[in-house]
Amino acid sequence: MARRNARYDGYGDADREAAAAPAVVCWLCGRPMGKTVVQHHPVPKSRGGRDTVAMHPICQQTLMANFTNSELQRHGMDVEALLAEPSVRKFVDWVANKDPDFTATITKKQR
Repeated sequence: MARRNARYDGYGDADREAAAAPAVVCWLCGRPMGKTVVQHHPVPKSRGGRDTVAMHPICQQTLMANFTNSELQRHGMDVEALLAEPSVRKFVDWVANKDPDFTATITKKQR
């Protein structure tokens, strides 16, 4: 016969552990993640990158629009070097107060 006491509820423990988990933040902008999370390769897969980081889709689109694969390979996991680029810094400052699920049209690559 099952116990009816909440203290012995095995499923209740999983809910408490999930609530205690730290919030995931975007690798580029540092905002909390929304419903859509993109696993981005800081070093492109075509250049031998294996590690992934969580990012907002709009943040990933900004990186793709501002850097080539060769440039991303040179920067690697150094987010500070990416933020030193004026266009990326301007974007991060602009998106800082937006909702985590905010989306907008990003300009195309400037080649």
